[in-house]
Amino acid sequence: MPATLPYPDIWQYAAMAVVVFGAAVAQGVGGIGFAMFAAPVAAMFFPQLAPGPLLTLGGFISLLTALRERACIDWSSVSYALVGRAVGTLIAIYAMARFAPQTLGVLFAGMILIAVGLSAAGLRFTATPGRVSGAGVASGIMGTMTSVGAPPIAIVLQHTAPPQLRATLGVVLFLGSIFSLAMLALAKRYTGYHVGLALSLAPFLLAGFAVSNRLRTLLPPHAVRIVLLAACALGAVGVLAKAFWGN
Repeated sequence: MPATLPYPDIWQYAAMAVVVFGAAVAQGVGGIGFAMFAAPVAAMFFPQLAPGPLLTLGGFISLLTALRERACIDWSSVSYALVGRAVGTLIAIYAMARFAPQTLGVLFAGMILIAVGLSAAGLRFTATPGRVSGAGVASGIMGTMTSVGAPPIAIVLQHTAPPQLRATLGVVLFLGSIFSLAMLALAKRYTGYHVGLALSLAPFLLAGFAVSNRLRTLLPPHAVRIVLLAACALGAVGVLAKAFWGN
């Protein structure tokens, strides 16, 4: 395999492709799931995927998800979440330059697991402007440092209708990923190598999204919520895995 390619060997690339395909299916069905599925695997086996390439691929499939159900986008929630996301991204860049990012990652992962547990126990989180903005801050911090930014916003919006949930999350995650990638590039943590790796895996992302088109209508709303909470928990575990084993 030529050294100029953005992956070390064909077998590792094939494994990455399988992970990206499965993550894209999860994202297309539930509105989140791409980074939550891929980040734990990347943390242990493919550290070069996080955060830049996963943010790139996750942002792209989030855009596809939003466009597919664009009539259902809740633009009010999008605006509040994006303001928070911008603030969180700046905090994350500062933390990555000054402190060990694993510390904040572990803190937020623990908070997500607690929120998932409370949600599973029946506690409802009303999507007020303050909560959506706060979730955006947490999303910006987690997404920029670990590529897993969806859980905070998903938990706040979990009781909305599945099409609205998928479309609204899609817009927030797409625009948020652009800002996060721009800040990572300025901090020299997102380079041409990471862009090339993401582009080389894009066909498998598109294939997974195409499969999700057939599956998303088969799940009732309560099943989507269960899948969403499970994906959030998996995402938090992925952040913990990256913190403890990613280096």
